[in-house]
Amino acid sequence: MKQLLKRTFAKKESKPEEKESVWDIIRFTIIALAIVVPIRMFVAQPFIVSGDSMYPTFHNAEYLIVDELTYRISHPKRGDVIIFRYPNNPSRYFIKRVIGLPGETVTIKNNSVTITNKEHPEGFVLDENYLNVEVSGNQTTELSDTDYFVMGDNRPASSDSRAWGPLPENFIVGRALVRLMPIQKFSVFPGHINKIDDNTQ
Repeated sequence: MKQLLKRTFAKKESKPEEKESVWDIIRFTIIALAIVVPIRMFVAQPFIVSGDSMYPTFHNAEYLIVDELTYRISHPKRGDVIIFRYPNNPSRYFIKRVIGLPGETVTIKNNSVTITNKEHPEGFVLDENYLNVEVSGNQTTELSDTDYFVMGDNRPASSDSRAWGPLPENFIVGRALVRLMPIQKFSVFPGHINKIDDNTQ
């Protein structure tokens, strides 16, 4: 009887195969974290569109992946769709389109946008045929060497550089790389336009 009890309550030893399996899982987890965390922090991150300021290019609640790497080695171009921290409240993120580049002067008048820069001191009017609405406002903004002028595609519903001024470059997070959701609208570089003017920078 004592022999039987000893067998019943004896501590069950782990098999070598089970120990190896546990360590495999631990090693895989560590490797996965070592790969995913840096990518999440420095290369790409998710972003959910909130509001209709970029309608119809982007709709509310669409799920995007933001490319955070490109602007570490280059600068935003006119027409890029970018995600940035709102200068007046850096805890909030906005999505807009780049209209004016550093050092340029942006003039909004008569439902059009005119850009003046060193290459075109006489200025040129942007060809924004991707818009479904007219440009509202009447103002001129001079940009410093580190500022951008951004606007939403849905101009009447967009809080952008027309209201709160130029966007400092250090607030830019990245550009819209992939639209993941809704799945039927999956696309790479969503919102990309081939040409925003006759003098693409």
